[in-house]
Amino acid sequence: MKIKQCWASLFDPRAIFYRHENKFDHIKVGIAIPVQKMVESERSGVMFTLDPLTNDKTKIIIEAIYGLGEMIVQGIATPDHYEVRKTDFEILDKRILNQEKMLEKKGTENKERNLSKRESGKQKITDLQIKELAKLGKKLEQHYFFPQDIEWAIENKKIYIVQTRPITTITASSKRQSKEEVNLPVILRGSGGSPGIASGPVRILKSALDNEQLLQGEVLVAEETNPDYVPAMKKASAIVTDQGGRTSHAAIVSRELGIPAVVGTKNATKILKDGEVITINGLKGEVYKGGFLSRPKSAQEITVVEDIKTATKVYVNLAEPELVERTISLKPDGVGLLRAEFMMAKIGTHPKKMIKDGREKEFVEKLAEGLETFCRGFNPRPVVYRASDFKTNEYRNLIGGQDYEPIEPNPMLGFRGAFRYVHDPKVFKLELEAIKIVRNKQGFKNLNLMIPFVRNVRELLDVKKIIAQEGLYRSPTFKLWMMVEIPSNVILLEDFIKAGIDGISIGTNDLTMLILGTDRDNDEVVRDYDETDPAVLWAIEHVIKTAHKFGITSSLCGQAGSNPRILEKIIPWGITSVSVTPDAIQNTRKLISYVETHRVMST
Repeated sequence: MKIKQCWASLFDPRAIFYRHENKFDHIKVGIAIPVQKMVESERSGVMFTLDPLTNDKTKIIIEAIYGLGEMIVQGIATPDHYEVRKTDFEILDKRILNQEKMLEKKGTENKERNLSKRESGKQKITDLQIKELAKLGKKLEQHYFFPQDIEWAIENKKIYIVQTRPITTITASSKRQSKEEVNLPVILRGSGGSPGIASGPVRILKSALDNEQLLQGEVLVAEETNPDYVPAMKKASAIVTDQGGRTSHAAIVSRELGIPAVVGTKNATKILKDGEVITINGLKGEVYKGGFLSRPKSAQEITVVEDIKTATKVYVNLAEPELVERTISLKPDGVGLLRAEFMMAKIGTHPKKMIKDGREKEFVEKLAEGLETFCRGFNPRPVVYRASDFKTNEYRNLIGGQDYEPIEPNPMLGFRGAFRYVHDPKVFKLELEAIKIVRNKQGFKNLNLMIPFVRNVRELLDVKKIIAQEGLYRSPTFKLWMMVEIPSNVILLEDFIKAGIDGISIGTNDLTMLILGTDRDNDEVVRDYDETDPAVLWAIEHVIKTAHKFGITSSLCGQAGSNPRILEKIIPWGITSVSVTPDAIQNTRKLISYVETHRVMST
């Protein structure tokens, strides 16, 4: 019976809406039903191997409740919150919260049980268990080479890991931590669920059946949210809930959507009134009375953009088509780094599996649709599409990925970038086909191509042959860029340029790691990661001046692009453009204007 219910869930309203939004074929879609032994947990919870609110990689965040884990995932119960230092597993912070009910297995059903006052206020798991969980979390992160979102359970004092997956909201939330002070009276406090500051009128939803009542830009207020609320969440300027913690559905989805959230306020639905204007600070976990009139800090909020002209172009790094309209209002000069990976991950299935299943056309059409959204929105401003640079451990997460991706000891230095295109060009050719559709059929000539992680000149020449064979040629309206992110790119840049490229973009993240021999995702050595290290700055200067000498454009698209200490150096060196995250566009342009006016003129 339960298996039949799983099959039937393919056609419940939420599943149909999801397929409609992502343009999946309702008939071709299938479902797999794993059958597992149930862990009858006395305690359960979620663990992140970084702080999901601030992206602090030195911490492990654990949240815990009594009973089965459904209550914490759905945000029905507000959990205990523990923070652990990743290096030595010292417990840095503990917040113990009351839990009035727990869910437990009774026969073949799950039933709620009321907790006594003495039980509800106790710490849910022991300090020893907190540390044991943290150690397991660190091992999982090291095994998968990526921060993990983990679900765990404890039965008869034994810890079980029931699920682990990569954290999907690192980039989305790391740039939205507004430090601006809000001088308004605080009317509610909870836990920060998703960073950022936003204002709007309240709309209280008693259930997802009320989704249509919420208007664009209103603040969604609910006891808790579940996947049925997602259509309304996409229209909200912010989220406030009575229940839940940083790992609840409301918090996770808000981080993915890039909107502020405050969760676990206990009584927001009782204190707030429909139509009342409030302000939400998702980093501090505070809700204020009234609207916040100061300048917002993110591309997700309405902004008044100053009209500042700079000689150095200010491009934007983007990945999600849904952010195009909001980002255009910030007036970037174009898209300097359009990442392929988000659009391909949204398709969901490994490209090689789609090729095997005869679904190449579907893959190309979906990718072309995403590309068209960017090109149409920014036209005639340039859009530089970086071809796919999935690492094998990331590619394996797609449906069917485990059949096609090797397990590598170090995916960062493995089967990726240009090497992948040359040795197995099938997927790269699908990307080129999507580019041709957007440029030739839809007429958007502002779409350009960038090749990542090119280890040597021969590799670049081989990739160029594939591009030409597929009918794409460099021209005044079709530029071919190359990422500079490997020391060999710096050392042999003249040879790469002579092989035929129109521009380069310096990926400071990988380049810094490879020059300094340090991993910014490894807590043991991250303190030595420094984009302003003399060796890194020498490499950046050499690249910019070499590009200038040979008459090609140079850009910088890593995190360093908005760093004042680096801007004041690269602009006098002759950088053509920088590409930054949406929230950094305005401030970066102001900094560039200052450097161009004062520093460059004085040199």
